[in-house]
Amino acid sequence: MIRIQALFDFYLKSSIHVALSVYALVRMTQFMFAIPYDEPIALFAFFGTIVGYNFVKYDALARAKKRMMRNELKLIAGLSFFSFLAVGFYFFQLQLVTQAVAVGVLILTLLYTLPFFPNRKNARNWAGVKIYIVSLCWVGVTLMLPLVNAHQNLGLDFFIKCIQRFILVFDLILVFEIIDLANDDPHLKTVPQQIGVKRTKLLGLLLLIPFYFLELFKNNFIEKQLWVNLALVAILSLFLVFSNEKRSKYYSSFWVESVPILWWLMVVLF
Repeated sequence: MIRIQALFDFYLKSSIHVALSVYALVRMTQFMFAIPYDEPIALFAFFGTIVGYNFVKYDALARAKKRMMRNELKLIAGLSFFSFLAVGFYFFQLQLVTQAVAVGVLILTLLYTLPFFPNRKNARNWAGVKIYIVSLCWVGVTLMLPLVNAHQNLGLDFFIKCIQRFILVFDLILVFEIIDLANDDPHLKTVPQQIGVKRTKLLGLLLLIPFYFLELFKNNFIEKQLWVNLALVAILSLFLVFSNEKRSKYYSSFWVESVPILWWLMVVLF
């Protein structure tokens, strides 16, 4: 039992789970825009997420060298290196314009992680900025990259999906910020720190209204998608309402991050 627990923790800490969520959103984009399965872009997003998230989480620890690398961190480093090679392999299978957009997302990720400007911390520590940068990165990777690589026209449906995808990721991060409220540096000025937990939950719930009804304005309207989105809104609403600082780490790191995967599975199954 302990060994299974350790494997599960490694699965979460190594960012495999969040990478599956990104993969699921890429597949959702392909479904919504009737794009045939594009393996290079889907796996580029999957392995790129592992590299990006592990870099964000463990870069400072590795550079500070404050403690010896534990076996778990060595395994995560090995997985990240393998994922980096996979990212390089799939990167060169993408369209040239897609590569350019991917580089733009990479720069945004590096800005989020590394202190580029003198006497300034990285963007992750800029007051109130973190949630917007992460949401934009997810929109870029899971929506823009698949469409650009498939030479899709970026018309009305694209902009509607950008807003919806941004709201979805924004709401998911709100749950994380509520749960991490006691541990977050007050200078981060996360949404719960600025407006309180109750108003943060209300904000998240109100944002789900335009998320749902924007679907009606798409040119390529799919009626069944309304039912799937209704289930998604209900699930995310429950996660928001019942989130608090006393929740287990698995509440956010597993269950909340499973929402995009569940969304995709609902489309596949129903």
